Amino acid sequence: MVKHRSSYRSIISSSSSSVRFFSIKAITLYLIFVFAFTIWVLVFSSRNIQTDDQTQHQQQQHRDLIDSQEFPTPYLPPRKNLQKPDEKTQLWTPPFSFGLHPCVKPTPKYKEFTESDHYITVRSNGGLNQMRTGIADIVAVAHIMNATLVIPELDKRSFWQDSSVFSDIFDEEHFIKSLRRDVKIIKKLPKEVESLPRARKHFTSWSSVGYYEEMTHLWKEYKVIHVAKSDSRLANNDLPIDIQRLRCRVLYRGLRFSPAIESLGQKLVERLKSRAGRFIALHLRYEKDMLAFTGCTYGLTYAESEELRVMRESTSHWKIKSINSTEQRVEGLCPLTPKEVGIFLKGLGYPESTVIYIAAGEIYGGDDRLSELKSRFPNLLFKEMLATKEELKGFTGHATKTAALDYIISVESDVFVPSHSGNMARAVEGHRRFLGHRRTITPDRKGLVKLFNKFERGHLQEGTKLSNLVKQMHQARQGAPRRRKGPTQGIKGRARFRTEEAFYENPYPECICSSKDHKEP
Repeated sequence: MVKHRSSYRSIISSSSSSVRFFSIKAITLYLIFVFAFTIWVLVFSSRNIQTDDQTQHQQQQHRDLIDSQEFPTPYLPPRKNLQKPDEKTQLWTPPFSFGLHPCVKPTPKYKEFTESDHYITVRSNGGLNQMRTGIADIVAVAHIMNATLVIPELDKRSFWQDSSVFSDIFDEEHFIKSLRRDVKIIKKLPKEVESLPRARKHFTSWSSVGYYEEMTHLWKEYKVIHVAKSDSRLANNDLPIDIQRLRCRVLYRGLRFSPAIESLGQKLVERLKSRAGRFIALHLRYEKDMLAFTGCTYGLTYAESEELRVMRESTSHWKIKSINSTEQRVEGLCPLTPKEVGIFLKGLGYPESTVIYIAAGEIYGGDDRLSELKSRFPNLLFKEMLATKEELKGFTGHATKTAALDYIISVESDVFVPSHSGNMARAVEGHRRFLGHRRTITPDRKGLVKLFNKFERGHLQEGTKLSNLVKQMHQARQGAPRRRKGPTQGIKGRARFRTEEAFYENPYPECICSSKDHKEP
């Protein structure tokens, strides 16, 4: 009996040990599986959304390839497990956006404005898009400082000398009403404070919320603060999410163009689409003021170069007077010429029949300067070719109004291509990202200059080799989702802010959310 009990206990003990062994083994295998699955997800994700460092590394590799004497046909690896898209269709379709969508609603922690007897007046500076982004900043500043904002005064002293007032360009009533929970906006100062002394401030560029909270000490002595400049008053990064979303609400919802501009802009979009179904909006920044400001004279005559130099030296608010045009171009700081744009678009694979809308003012050099672009793409269209003289009557002599038409068409285009990274190019790119990452191709001007130089010397011809190099160079420059780029490495102090990607150029992630979040109407 004792022997049987001993055997029974032995069996039980052995069984328990076996169960414990298999339990530990099962847990170990489960943990290994979870770890392996996590690594697989991370690797798969990293293949789709590249980091800025990876993108920069690829671009440098492409430039090194251009510097070499040989031009091997680059190998473009096919995407696995995906049906190969039609190349012609791929030129027009938006890049995959991973289910991202706009999100501008305040968080539950957001504090709506409270009534205040303090006022901010502001003179917006620059062209249309510099003023638009500046106004968005000032609305946020007024919210932070708990001040009533007076409708901004538009710039009438810039290169364009436009006499338009706020209500000529924007839907003033909509602006006031749509932002009523964020800041109180009035059309003019109350009579009882008009004659009071004002604090005149040049707020520091790229400032934090803390800076403006400190500035509230001015309310102890003044009821009105006048802000001399509106652009870049807030930092691009490290601001509370509710302040960033307020900036987006202003820019993408509050600052609607006036009914007359919106109506004609949409008509022109419809007319463009009726011609070919789809079109490229080319922001050809080859106007006199841009060339004079940047000091870019490549391909111009001596007389033209001198005309631009005189203009630059006589414009008081342009600080840099002496510019080496060759160095500017080599560093990628010059706008592409019309000829270079033609070679670039042809290299990307766009056919000769492509309809291209020129979103620009008067091109320096006129039709002669456009001839080599037109020889490659004959279907060039300007707003004057799409609208009647009667429709454009109220726009003549008002560069800000015509720029608004270009903005609407550029945002609504199938593909947007800027020849230079100016204020409009950045604003349009950001808006297109916000609306679903519509295809926006930003030329790598520094890399392209090396190609163009070889082309001019006869070392490279238009054709398959050039096209492959152009395509490879721009694989990661098609407007696909990515986080905003930070400052250039090695640059310290306030100078680093100038090297950051502008918030309005890429409002991700603050104003663009993932698919797991509730979509806003």
